[in-house]
Amino acid sequence: MITDDLPELSSMATAVGELSGRVERVAERYVDSPREDVANRLFEVERALRRAERVLEQLVRDAH
Repeated sequence: MITDDLPELSSMATAVGELSGRVERVAERYVDSPREDVANRLFEVERALRRAERVLEQLVRDAH
């Protein structure tokens, strides 16, 4: 049952959020550099992680 997994899902959402922040900080170092392509790809990863974080958070909210 999902309620049994709420603490783990919440923890995952937090971890994914922290990871997306780390990815974003690295991406920002490449903005306006000769390797701006790296920034663009990292921002794409960051957006995917933010979406995953929102989905996990929604699962936790919906289970209450």
